[in-house]
Amino acid sequence: MMLMSGKTPWAAGTVARPHRVRRMTQDLRRTLGVFDAVVIGLGSMLGAGIFVALAPAARAAGPGLLPALGIAAVVAYCNAMASARLAARYPASGGTYVYGRERLGPFWGYLAGWAFVVGKTASCAAMALTVGSYVWPAYAHEVAVAAVVALTAVNYGGVRKSAWLTRVIVAVVLAVLAAVVVAAAGAGRVERLALAGDIPAGGVLQAAGLLFFAFAGYARITTLGEEVRDPERTIPRAVPIALGITLVVYAAVAVTVLAVLGPAALAGSGAPLADAARAAGASWLVPFVTVGAAVGALGSLLSLILGVSRTTLAMARDGHMPAPLAAVHPRFQVPHRAELAVGAVVAVLAATVDVRGAIGFSSFGVLVYYGIANASAWTLTRRDRPLAVLGLAGCAALAFALPPASVLAGTGVLAVGVVAYAIRRGRPGSLRL
Repeated sequence: MMLMSGKTPWAAGTVARPHRVRRMTQDLRRTLGVFDAVVIGLGSMLGAGIFVALAPAARAAGPGLLPALGIAAVVAYCNAMASARLAARYPASGGTYVYGRERLGPFWGYLAGWAFVVGKTASCAAMALTVGSYVWPAYAHEVAVAAVVALTAVNYGGVRKSAWLTRVIVAVVLAVLAAVVVAAAGAGRVERLALAGDIPAGGVLQAAGLLFFAFAGYARITTLGEEVRDPERTIPRAVPIALGITLVVYAAVAVTVLAVLGPAALAGSGAPLADAARAAGASWLVPFVTVGAAVGALGSLLSLILGVSRTTLAMARDGHMPAPLAAVHPRFQVPHRAELAVGAVVAVLAATVDVRGAIGFSSFGVLVYYGIANASAWTLTRRDRPLAVLGLAGCAALAFALPPASVLAGTGVLAVGVVAYAIRRGRPGSLRL
């Protein structure tokens, strides 16, 4: 395994690809400031995750839901800090694909990129179908495809348009979540928050892995490294701000819903926030919760397409994806072919299969992605190592605590990627770690 430490290789001139780095920094237009980066992170994290992840997490953890949320938050914090430090050194599109390639070697960068693209493509289709199921359940697939087409068109028009739409989405979702917390808080019972009864440790870890799905959106900030102004300062500021706001919101919502419904009712709920509003005597809020969930899913889908297309762009530049996907639109300064390709694949998935149960599979892929990010951060400085080790251990623990079907599916997809990498290298024995 190739490891590099100390000062950034790019700054030191030791990377063998400086010409590519200069080209990459000129390809995409840097238009996003701290506020825009924070909003894009919030748009991804405050999406459908909080609406759909609470019930399956409660089924796994029972009364241990809040400790599970805390564990997920700690792992997310470690990952966020690792990603922010790496993004400051490597302000290019691709996120951990770039960090793994530069710090650990090409194979590890490829594995991170593969895990992210495949896992998050499934998440895109799941979010699109979530939109369809809320807007028009009888025609969920058709609405999902329409949502994918519309948001792909928005992204095609430039990242500024995407950031503007995300601001609107985040405002709507925050308003809905705040309304639920305020309306339902008075109906909650503190004893329902107690850690009573049998709390299986494995169930708490599994719930933390599922809840991590809702936290993982801060990666979108780092994958947009080429479109952020002054990335060395902007990204390390934007990532913890977005994560901190999300943690406060999630904690408030989780405590409120758990106190109103209790662990058993929450575990059996198909729409926890709507059920909490009904139980609190605020049935008038239910239509707004439905709208908030649909809009939140749109926000997640918008930022997911952004992130997957930028990682696809970075992999195409290195030959791990078809070369035409590395093209950048001369006017809009976006990876238009990558965006169209991602949109087409997601639209086909949304039209033909139901992948809304893919939370565990997506979480596994993203935990592998962040595991590689932490391993990459470990090579930076000695000061970074304790947090990186904690993050790496947390990712491994949560990944293998997920439902067995998710672990098997994720491992199988990673294996397919490894075989594809080996074939591209020429022969299996030439795989360079």
